[in-house]
Formats: sequence, C-alpha cells, structure tokens
Amino acid sequence: MAATAEYTADEMMAVAAARRLTDENVCFVGIGLPSVAANLARHTHAPGCTLIYESGTIGAKPVELPLSIGDGELADTADAVVSVPEIFSYWLQSGRIDVGFLGAAQIDRHGNLNSTVIGSYDAPKVRLPGGGGAPEIALGVRDVFVMLRHSPRAFVERLDFTTSLGDNLRVVVTDLGILERRDGELTLIAIHPGVEVEDAHAATGWDLRVADDLSVTEPPRDDELTALRSLKTKGND
Repeated sequence: MAATAEYTADEMMAVAAARRLTDENVCFVGIGLPSVAANLARHTHAPGCTLIYESGTIGAKPVELPLSIGDGELADTADAVVSVPEIFSYWLQSGRIDVGFLGAAQIDRHGNLNSTVIGSYDAPKVRLPGGGGAPEIALGVRDVFVMLRHSPRAFVERLDFTTSLGDNLRVVVTDLGILERRDGELTLIAIHPGVEVEDAHAATGWDLRVADDLSVTEPPRDDELTALRSLKTKGND
C-alpha cells in the first residue's frame, strides 16, 4: 500500500519498531512507545506475537492501550495472569521471552543503559525512576529493543550510572533512524526519511559508527498509520 505523507516522528518510531516483531516473538513490553509498537505489530502483520507485561499478564490483547502495567485492560484480555515472581523466574530467567523492550534516560556506544540518576549517585541532579525489572530483562531475553529519542543528552559518551548492561541489545529505534549493536558498538544502519547522517552525528555524544550499507527507512504505509491511529490510550479520544 502507498505511503502517507503526513506522520510524526513518534509514529515513524512505532512503525519501525513494530516491523521487527513477528508472529513467533514472545515480547516483554513496557508502557509508552514500546506498548504502541508491540500492539501495532499485533494488529497488522504479527497477530500471533505474544505480549507479556511486567504485572504478570501473558498474551494480553488490549483494545485500548494501557495507562500502566497494572491497567485492568491487560488482565481482562490476557490468556493468563500470574504473579510477578513467576514472570521473572519461570518465564524470563528460563529463556521463554525472546524480545524485551527497554527505555532509558541515557545510552552509551555499547548499548548500556542508565535509568537511575543524572549526575553523581550520591548527589544527583535528577533521580530517575530506577531500574525496576530492567536489569533482569536486559540479561534474560535474547534480544533487547530500545526506543529512545535521539539527542546528545540521551546518547552519551559515558553513563552517569549503569543500570542495565547492553550485552543482549539488538536494536535502538530513534526519531532519526535505526541503530544495531555490531561488534559490540551501536552502528547507524538506517535513517528515517528527511534525516541526514549529519543529524544523527550531531545528536550523538560520541563518534557514531555508520554502516557501509546505510539505508533509508520505508515511510509508514497507509494501513500501518490507520492501525496505529486506531490504537487509542484509555482516556484519550
């Protein structure tokens, strides 16, 4: 189907991330853009993708996007609801979840993430929500997907604090393009339409590696945008 000219940077991010999910994926989903991307995949090309939320819902199929991991919509539409310890011990640590979405305030060239503090730990400029289950998810899934807006404040040479290790990070989808972890370092593999490589360089706090086979992301198709815009968060008409 044809591409639609009008779309936002967040819509491009959600579509680009959704395209990487398949029917076979069991996906640990976070609230916000990761939830949008995962549910978009389920409503378009990957209806068999199994969504797991940290609250213990397995196979959630929300009609409206949840406000939090404790939203009743997730439990009401899930195939099963289990305890949080069971999610982590039986599902995550045993290797039953292959994709995990994570967010962060900072990311470094190796894909390590900081969601704990900005500044020193003992006297931070900003104290962030913290790791929660992120450190375990980062090591327990096969592939970590990160969705993060691209800026020098987020893409830093040195993290203020290492919350989650980037060993299993596979892809970072930003508002400028797509990065993959290659040979232990984030590498720009695609830029979104209208973005220049120089834009990505300027938004990165280190000398960003660029793939020789750099491509341009396919714009959102009409069917993708229609499905995406039908996914309304509760309370938003």
